[in-house]
Formats: sequence, structure tokens, C-alpha cells
Amino acid sequence: MITLYGIKNCDTCKKAQKWLEQNGIACRLHDYRSDGLTSELLNRFADRLGWENLLNRSSTSWRQLTEEQRADPDRDKACRLMLATPTLIKRPILDTGTELMIGFKADRYAALFSGPTPATSTLPPKNG
Repeated sequence: MITLYGIKNCDTCKKAQKWLEQNGIACRLHDYRSDGLTSELLNRFADRLGWENLLNRSSTSWRQLTEEQRADPDRDKACRLMLATPTLIKRPILDTGTELMIGFKADRYAALFSGPTPATSTLPPKNG
């Protein structure tokens, strides 16, 4: 199953969910606030997507940090901040099981799902 990581009241997450639903693609929303965020999951995202791409420096949460907190981020510091304040993570993060994608753009989702959907791509072909 496809997982959409984000926050349920985020407008961009809602748009992504709506697009997936309208295109017949089942997904589960993993809300950082209610479902939690582990350092293992965050490190997986950082390894595959890059911590610089995950950290939302234009968010309200980033602007609310102290100058000291915002100064000279590196991977460890950024991951500690994102773990403590998940709203610092760009969202949504779409996880198809084989692909991770940050953000929502309808054309990028359409390109990703233009072939067989990840949910059915591993099924053997039908005989006959």
C-alpha cells in the first residue's frame, strides 16, 4: 500500500490525497502528529532524499525557531529539529514502496503512476 506522510490538516497533503483518490490509487495517510515519527523513518527519508531537501526553511515552524537553532544546520542538527518538530519536514512525502517523492505536483504524480500502479506492478500477468 502507498503511504503519504504528512499532517492531516495540511492543504498540500489534502490535495495529494484527493489526486490519489480521484485516480483510483489507494493510500494511507501517516500523520506525524497522531501516528508519530521515528528517528529510523526520518533517517530513511534523509538517506534517500537528502536532509537538505526534507528541511522546510520557508515554514512558519522554521521562522519560529531561535537564531541559534537555525544557524549552521548539518544533517544531525536538522534531523534532531525535524524529529522534535515534524512540521519542519516538507510535505507530503509519498512512499510507493519503491519510490519516495517530496511535495505534490499533479504532473509529477501522473508521471510516477503512468505505468502500472505500484500496488499492482508486482502481480503476475493473467493467463489467457
